[in-house]
Amino acid sequence: MNDMAITALLILALFALLGSGVWIGLTLAGVAWIGMELFSSRPAGDAMAITIWGAASSWTLTALPLFVWMGEILFRTKLSESMFRGLAPWVNALPGRLLHTNILGSTIFAAVSGSSAATCATIGKMSIPELSKRGYPAEKIVGSLGGASTLGLLIPPSIIMIVYGVAAEVSIARLFVAGVIPGLLLAALFSGYLMIWALMNPTQVPRADGNLTLKQKLHESRHLIPVLLLIGGVIGSIYTGIATATEAAAVGVVGALLLSAAQGSLNRQTFRDSLLGATRLYCMIALILAG
Repeated sequence: MNDMAITALLILALFALLGSGVWIGLTLAGVAWIGMELFSSRPAGDAMAITIWGAASSWTLTALPLFVWMGEILFRTKLSESMFRGLAPWVNALPGRLLHTNILGSTIFAAVSGSSAATCATIGKMSIPELSKRGYPAEKIVGSLGGASTLGLLIPPSIIMIVYGVAAEVSIARLFVAGVIPGLLLAALFSGYLMIWALMNPTQVPRADGNLTLKQKLHESRHLIPVLLLIGGVIGSIYTGIATATEAAAVGVVGALLLSAAQGSLNRQTFRDSLLGATRLYCMIALILAG
């Protein structure tokens, strides 16, 4: 059997397993096992055990559950709400007004959670009810949120970058550095689109809630300080060379716990829920990596 036939057979097996509802990690492992059993003389069991252990025991991979946990802590505490309150006064003067809170909020939250799903859920939980209540078009609320939440794939600490770095044996710190500018450019493009749309459709944008003075805006901006400190601690420690990605992840978890405790939103139930949420998400990712 030639290489093309083998490739076609394995792809067919991959889609058949995925289509039947088998978990992605088990599907990948199953296709690998089929390929080794049929087309290799090496014992499939031994080879897969060594490969899975090598991937699971990677020190670099330790950063993944830590960043996931940090995002879960932020998702379940008041830090994300404070961030929204700090952003809102500054975007009222822009065309599109509060729709930009989806873009800016997702950009900032992506820099501390690393997950697009967590970013979408957290920012959406705050912005959708508030923007809907003020009369913003539903399609623009959901569209700006859906587009901006994907910034979690680019802006460090991106979980996808960690998974790719471990699988491809590439420096995660360098991947993080490379993702910042593209992520910010993408955020700027999203905001630019909202501005152009608002200028072309001024009647669909509700009036501003009220003109705040500079002093009042600065006063509201105090709510951004905890999240900005967390971003500075995580990303700054990597860029300055003080910490590796794994060490920066530990700094982020400790920082998120301290800040949420200082705000009074960290309790036993929140701590437990964040741990369970992080465990479930990491186990899913680890199974895919093993496959």
